[in-house]
Amino acid sequence: MKKITQFFIAVFFLSSTIGLNAQSQEKLELFFKLSDYFLKRHVYKGLVNYQYSSQNSAEIELLHKTIGEVSLTNTTPSERKAFYINAYNILVIYQVTKAYPLARPLDKDGFFDKVQYAVAGEQLTLNDLESKKILQANDNDPRFHFVLACAAISCPKLYNLAYKPENVEKLMEERTILALNDESFIYLDRQSKTVMVSKIFEWYTSDFSGNSDSIIEYINQYRTEKIPSNYKVRYYEYDWTLNERKS
Repeated sequence: MKKITQFFIAVFFLSSTIGLNAQSQEKLELFFKLSDYFLKRHVYKGLVNYQYSSQNSAEIELLHKTIGEVSLTNTTPSERKAFYINAYNILVIYQVTKAYPLARPLDKDGFFDKVQYAVAGEQLTLNDLESKKILQANDNDPRFHFVLACAAISCPKLYNLAYKPENVEKLMEERTILALNDESFIYLDRQSKTVMVSKIFEWYTSDFSGNSDSIIEYINQYRTEKIPSNYKVRYYEYDWTLNERKS
């Protein structure tokens, strides 16, 4: 782990020697590299080792700093999309780490709607980042709901690699398929002809066209086992327990 932290610091200081014109692109590339290393080391099967991160905070602090300093001027849509997804997921981990120990993210006042962060030169809450920079800027693509992890057990599982410009579309599709075929995320009660779905579909109902039929239709695009169209849609209670990996 010490070698990884040294890598973070060495790469960061190397980036500070780059010329100003190249620095923006280099810092964005740096962010993707650091995010990739961090997620590989701290995330396992969607769970995060928050205790280790809180005890060895140099990595997450460096990522937090880099998120604020990145410039998105003259970047491509894929670069912005990948940046904002990673920024959201990393900032969620950062805030849990700062408040650790924490049983649920909601135990931290204003976790999603009050605490602001510097994100590519702007001050944003997590809700701002999700709604204004990720969803609205990308035509409310519902797949984003399955790649953003909110530090809770009921969230779609956090991926343990960074999203990058060259793979962001492919990974968004893969992670959506994974979530919508996960029996702990979408499950069928065949006896009552009911499908139990995440409250994500209720909270963001307009992204899924706003009715039960359209929700089933959307989910079935990605399902191996299709949900019968006559099934009722019910929303199970969200489990806000921290998605923590114990050491």
